[in-house]
Amino acid sequence: MQEIVASFEKSFQRLEEILREEKTLPNRDSAIKRFEFTVELAWKSAQKFLRAEGIICRSPKECLREAFRFGLIEDDPRWIEMLQDRNLTVHTYDETAADEVYHRLPQYLEILGNLKDKLKTTW
Repeated sequence: MQEIVASFEKSFQRLEEILREEKTLPNRDSAIKRFEFTVELAWKSAQKFLRAEGIICRSPKECLREAFRFGLIEDDPRWIEMLQDRNLTVHTYDETAADEVYHRLPQYLEILGNLKDKLKTTW
């Protein structure tokens, strides 16, 4: 269980790092890819934590609902927006969409960081 949280933490740190860099096409694309990894590791970390508590969830949205009920995350519309952006970037490639998502990435750092911190202190 600790391994997935450690991976989530490392992925989060790498996302933060690239977002501090100057925006170039390679940095934008790298940030989006790191964002995708981080979102995946975030919900899977929550899933593992919840499973250890006897709560089963199978999809990202279901895990977010259960994480909110458990008190692991706050009820924040950015969670759903973040999942939608992750799905958009994984399944399509469009320059305009990539730019739009890239500009939204900093707003997701807060909620991802809160989950990371909560998982670290709770486990």
